[in-house]
Amino acid sequence: MLTECMSVITGAWAPNVIWSLRAGPRRFSELRADIPPISAKVLSARLSELQKRGILVRHVRRTSPPSTEYELTPLGAELIPALDAIVAVGHRLKAIRANI
Repeated sequence: MLTECMSVITGAWAPNVIWSLRAGPRRFSELRADIPPISAKVLSARLSELQKRGILVRHVRRTSPPSTEYELTPLGAELIPALDAIVAVGHRLKAIRANI
């Protein structure tokens, strides 16, 4: 089951995209600002892949000009506690490295 779950969030920046959407819907430009190193091409690819995998949904808003928002599905939201645990370990690893 670990392989199954990891295959859903595979791809450069996919966990970062999910993490950025944890607080609620975001527009493409907001996601780019949240993840500065990501290129527009890679972000677009990750969003498309995550949508196909059922992790997020894409909403086209009928505004002028039209806008698009991305939001986690209930399945995508279930990944947040796992990512939260990974982030917590990352903080501890960073602290350990700082003291070496």
